[in-house]
Amino acid sequence: MKKVLFAVLAVLMIAMTGFTDAPASAGLDGISAIVGNEIILDSDVKEQELMLRLQYADAKNDPQLRKKILDNMITQKIILTKAKIDTVKVDEKSVEDQAAVRYNSLRAGFPSVQAMESRFGLPVNRLKQHIRDDIRDQQMIDAFRRKHFREVTVSYDEAMAFYQQEKGKLPDAPETVSVSQIIKMPVVSEAAKLAALDKITAVQQQLAAGGSFTELARTYSDDPGSRQKGGDLGFTRKGELVPGFEKAANDLKPGQISGIVESRFGYHIIQLIGKDGDRIHARHILAMFDRSKTDAPATLALLKSIREDILSGKTTFAAMAEKYSDDPASAANGGLITSGGRAGLEVAGLRPELQRVIASLKNKGEISQPEKIQQDNGASFYALFMLNSREPAHALTLERDFARIEELAMNRKSQEQFNAWIESLKKEVMVQVMSDI
Repeated sequence: MKKVLFAVLAVLMIAMTGFTDAPASAGLDGISAIVGNEIILDSDVKEQELMLRLQYADAKNDPQLRKKILDNMITQKIILTKAKIDTVKVDEKSVEDQAAVRYNSLRAGFPSVQAMESRFGLPVNRLKQHIRDDIRDQQMIDAFRRKHFREVTVSYDEAMAFYQQEKGKLPDAPETVSVSQIIKMPVVSEAAKLAALDKITAVQQQLAAGGSFTELARTYSDDPGSRQKGGDLGFTRKGELVPGFEKAANDLKPGQISGIVESRFGYHIIQLIGKDGDRIHARHILAMFDRSKTDAPATLALLKSIREDILSGKTTFAAMAEKYSDDPASAANGGLITSGGRAGLEVAGLRPELQRVIASLKNKGEISQPEKIQQDNGASFYALFMLNSREPAHALTLERDFARIEELAMNRKSQEQFNAWIESLKKEVMVQVMSDI
């Protein structure tokens, strides 16, 4: 069974599918279960059942679906009850930020606030509060599980025994690809660059006249994350900063201030505070580029030129990624995209735009034309993608897929330990099922 989400997320999924039946909360509400001081309403269960039946085809004909949902919600409430007893803390700012994102996604599915309120039978302020409560509860549960549920490992013998027991019943290995990328944010217009350069030059002149770096950062820097800290970025490791900035900072001696340094964000003045092994401690003042003024044709022309140089043999994809890519993580690996430390990406889990691009690349080493990628936050970037390898879907074998078999064995062992942990918690938390579903 897929992981069951809380009622507010269920509501979100219903909205996105355009479901228009009467509100799930209509009519009198009953109590399905009491867990400690927490209650599970019949409407909570019905909301999640509706979401699952809409989202997953195999859930439509499952006669035990509602019982499975209730059992899962009881488990979540048990953990939540223990988390509250342990006074687990959550990041309230993170709660507010995530709640705002979730509410905005929900609101986008309706022509008006009134239509949304009518669909859910709730005024918007109560709906927002439900969203905040849901996210806060989930953060408490996650924190409690991390605190009390350690990582599980399996031995070679355990993995082999799992494979022999489950052989023939294991899911096929999905299609995977290894892909490299060169990401370019839209090139900023010359007018925007000139405005930023004028600003940073004025700051540089004040520094030369004896101005305080930290005070000038607080007054003029466009970096909201470090401005109030006098531009302090804290300690960072290699690859965590954009390449041009990182090189300039590493070239400084402690206490030394750089000249004007350009990155994709804007113009910087950097001061190195200190070094500790492979870590550096720096602060900066940023004059940010106005990205409402960009030059898309220039961005596309740059990527086309990079592609032609690679295909002609003048350079390599890895070298161009390290030099030009605006994604520090993949640039440090020559453009290689990784997930969880692995280069093999499941095709089904990729963004639709990337799936489309990957489907067009047939041979190893083939490079896409420059592609515009639209992000969920509204910003866009341009990219080149190169296919390194493709592994078709296939039945799991020890020779090819031992790591995946080991992972499946680990998941099984982890679930068994989790179930035992929940059973032990049930002895400490009162559970009363009120419904006969």
